[in-house]
Amino acid sequence: MSDRILVVGATGRTGRHVVAAAAARGVTPVALARDESRARSLLPGIDIVVGDLEDPVSLTAAVLGVDGVVFVHGSDGDARADSVQRIDYGGVVNVVRALGDRRPHLVLQTSIFVTRREHALNTGSHALDWKRRSERVVRRSGAPYTVVRPGWLDAGPEGVRVTLEQGDTGEGGIGRAVLATVLVEAFLRPAARGKTFEVYAGPGAATSDWDGLFALAR
Repeated sequence: MSDRILVVGATGRTGRHVVAAAAARGVTPVALARDESRARSLLPGIDIVVGDLEDPVSLTAAVLGVDGVVFVHGSDGDARADSVQRIDYGGVVNVVRALGDRRPHLVLQTSIFVTRREHALNTGSHALDWKRRSERVVRRSGAPYTVVRPGWLDAGPEGVRVTLEQGDTGEGGIGRAVLATVLVEAFLRPAARGKTFEVYAGPGAATSDWDGLFALAR
């Protein structure tokens, strides 16, 4: 039996790549969705579980029997002033609560610049503050975790050679398909556990030594 990972944000632009990357690696992706019919049209043949990140009760059944959770959700397109707090942060809180005493591997995508409180991205909705707080929730959950801070998505030259940094001092881009592979490999590799890092991609041979890459991180 293959591992099962719940993909939170599975119908989004990055989430669909995560579903594909997981299936390609022999992992069974389970897509969390509010709208089951839409999810089935976007992700044919994939297991769908219905749940709403703002409704903790609806998540109880969704998290049953999973070996990991990959968070690639976001509040893009939600016009509410507190949408980042409700979705980006609150969704993580509610999934962790729904897990109860179970401890699957949690892989959380946040963002570069998440520690730069004075950055323009943090004005208004305090998006960076809430993403940083979601990282703390995952670290304090008691579950094995990996926090991945991707560079600008689908920005700049396409590349498949992944580089890893720590300290939130760099800047770069990464394609969503490459990021999805990073997230799935982070779930699969013990060397990625307990670590937080930024990832970028650029020219060069496609990354294949994932254990070696993740071992670089403290």
